[in-house]
Amino acid sequence: MTGETPLISARQLGAVFDVSKPWLNRMLALEAKQYLTAVDMVDIDIPKGKTFALVGESGSGKSTIGRMIVGLQKPTSGQVLIDGEDFFAISSEKKKMAMRRRIQMIFQSPYASLNPRWRVRHIIGEPIRAFDLLPASEVDGRVAELLDQVGLAKSDGEKFPHEFSGGQRQRIAIARALASNPEFIVCDEPTSALDVSVQSQVLNLMKSLQRELGLTYLFISHDLSVIRYMADEIGVLYLGRLVEVADRDTLFDKPRHPYTRMLMDAAPHIDAFGRTAEIVKGEIPDPINKPSGCSFHPRCTLTEEICRRDRPEVREFGTEKARVACHLCAD
Repeated sequence: MTGETPLISARQLGAVFDVSKPWLNRMLALEAKQYLTAVDMVDIDIPKGKTFALVGESGSGKSTIGRMIVGLQKPTSGQVLIDGEDFFAISSEKKKMAMRRRIQMIFQSPYASLNPRWRVRHIIGEPIRAFDLLPASEVDGRVAELLDQVGLAKSDGEKFPHEFSGGQRQRIAIARALASNPEFIVCDEPTSALDVSVQSQVLNLMKSLQRELGLTYLFISHDLSVIRYMADEIGVLYLGRLVEVADRDTLFDKPRHPYTRMLMDAAPHIDAFGRTAEIVKGEIPDPINKPSGCSFHPRCTLTEEICRRDRPEVREFGTEKARVACHLCAD
């Protein structure tokens, strides 16, 4: 990574949710409030024009981080920096609106993220109108350009979302994200609801758009093959905490954290016949009552006393500067 200021940075990002029962129920049962820590002190840097990927099991906090970075959810602690400026500290609504134009999001479901009552040209044109980017007379022309950019026809603008396949709907969602001329897009599992053949088309489109427009991505997925294709750098999340961060080749060639190795072993392999994989014990612990020390220790085959007692700090390893949170990790 160069000495340039990253386009997007998260600093000590945290998200805690109050999941307590209603007050009267707690009083009758003599129970205290309960809190769920979804994101725990996460640090991320995403240079301009690059793709940073987050991978982890369901419930690890990936989507919560994505929503905080685009401003849909305010962090409980920490900062989201855009070009070095704290997004949530901006007091001017005009300045905050200008900042919002630069960041967009592609959601997981192409079926739920598009308004079924709006024609496609209204859906894609909405960001242009919301940010007052063009005169009203020029909006439809810009929508036609965006439809062409994502591989759809101008005439598709008159249709409703239900008239399209899943892959076409996701293309519409991508066109809507591009409508505000953003610099950064959070892609929250954008292909998980699609067939494999359609996935490759959408991923190739996103790669092509990144090259053409100089886009920066935060790519969220649980699919390691998709992550390997899209990412420049990868962060592995477990129970809301980054346990390993490394560039793509380093992570896949030399995974260091036991949880990362578990994910690699669990992924389908073309040469898997006759291959033995280490079986991991148990399931993800209750995020409301996390284990002491290293959160992964109840499932880890390498656990020692220090793992149960002390929470591991993130350390750098190797010349590639992989960052790993593990007491027993050695270079």
